[in-house]
Amino acid sequence: MPAMRFSTPLRAAWLCAPLIAPLLALAGCGDGTTDAFAPACPGAAIVRDAADLTRYRGAAHDLVDTVLAGRITGINGNCKRDGADTVVTTVQVGIELTRGPAAPGREARLAYFVAVLDGDRILDKQVFPLRAEFPANADRLRLTDDGVELRLKVRPDKTAAAYRIQVGFQLTPEELEFNRQRGQR
Repeated sequence: MPAMRFSTPLRAAWLCAPLIAPLLALAGCGDGTTDAFAPACPGAAIVRDAADLTRYRGAAHDLVDTVLAGRITGINGNCKRDGADTVVTTVQVGIELTRGPAAPGREARLAYFVAVLDGDRILDKQVFPLRAEFPANADRLRLTDDGVELRLKVRPDKTAAAYRIQVGFQLTPEELEFNRQRGQR
């Protein structure tokens, strides 16, 4: 088999282009202002006992008495540095709501929370009211909030990954006890 020879420099460049193109593409990454990677983000979790919401008409807990059922379906977020000592974390919460047969109207009012923890210590907790309007032809809604912005203090020995974010429905004591007795679904 004869050795591969390039007859012209242009042909050599053409044959090497598939090898060089990915390197050139990587050289264009970033905005040129910093050599740093995106900052670490805190871990996020849905509080198991506060992941579900079920409201009933009266004391009965039968399906026909259900006014509203809700579930937190997910958490999405991102982080960006804001100076040397702050990481800004934006958290979005996904919620699914089902209007029950005992619902008196097409509107539901509830609340969810977003909390920041350092170990087992709650540093901040914010409660967000939510008003949902069910269209005339739908008894189920999937919602994503506009995003909650959290500012986390960091230092060289403590990144944003040292914090935890927890979300859940803001429940009454009775709703929380109902979730605990029912167990995880």
